[in-house]
Amino acid sequence: MELIKRITRGNTRAIARGISVIENNSDTKEELIDGLYPFTGKAQIIGITGSPGAGKSTIVDRIIQFERNNNKKIAVIAVDPSSPFSGGAILGDRLRMQTHATDPGVFIRSMASRGYLGGISAATSGAIKVFDAAGFDTIIIETIGVGQTEVEVIELADLIILTLVPGMGDEIQAMKAGIMEIADLFLVNKSDIDGADRLKSEIEYMLMLGPENDKAHTPQIKLVSAKNNSGTEELYNTMFKQLTLFKESGLLDKRRKERIKMEIEHIFIDKLKDILNTRLNLKENMGIWIEKVYNREIRPYNFVNKKMENLKKENLL
Repeated sequence: MELIKRITRGNTRAIARGISVIENNSDTKEELIDGLYPFTGKAQIIGITGSPGAGKSTIVDRIIQFERNNNKKIAVIAVDPSSPFSGGAILGDRLRMQTHATDPGVFIRSMASRGYLGGISAATSGAIKVFDAAGFDTIIIETIGVGQTEVEVIELADLIILTLVPGMGDEIQAMKAGIMEIADLFLVNKSDIDGADRLKSEIEYMLMLGPENDKAHTPQIKLVSAKNNSGTEELYNTMFKQLTLFKESGLLDKRRKERIKMEIEHIFIDKLKDILNTRLNLKENMGIWIEKVYNREIRPYNFVNKKMENLKKENLL
């Protein structure tokens, strides 16, 4: 497949085309991902999440600059809300991180969430493989910023940064049971405004109440003002120190194997959905079944179990 060769050579147009193939779920998607797979596994993947307005894009912009100063190639997947009309990303590449637009060592791709509620696009995993195979050293996933539902970024990233800003108050407690628990690095942005030290103390208190972590998995808390470029270099260094600890402790391998497990499960589920859609004509029959369940003519579990038994008899499951 010529596209695979061009991607592994780092061809910019081929990279863009490969991601589009995955996003559009084209017929060649599976062949493309499998063909790229032997060239993956080298890039470090960082997830940056947090509420809207927390300054995630500015933080990413600073990280890009440090990476380029170290002569590293960096790719950014910026997951945006979907347009209700076209299904495309409402915020596009042209609105993000303009200072790096012409840098051949930087590739920024906006991807529409397309209704996916995990804060990431369903095609993000495939896009990561494209960038990894193309030779990018670091891949950043910047999530939409929808709050607690963004925990699914843990399925994709080696390191997760949660960006918070002073003034959140009781929202810390609301997020505690979800998104707060996935962070490897807490980033208090806009540290030049009142309340930053108090927010840091609240996070420290929350971590103290949580489960004990080993040295490699102890979340760090950093105060940063991305706009003023204060504390950003320390943040950058901390990120990669943490990744080194993860690698030395075996946590990085553990996380990557868990991601493979989840990926295989997702593929199986998608394939089973395809079988069900094809064999049961779900689009045509669903309306009829809904009416029958609604009118209490059939019971949902009993009905579905019978359909599944018939598929087993046909050796389709």
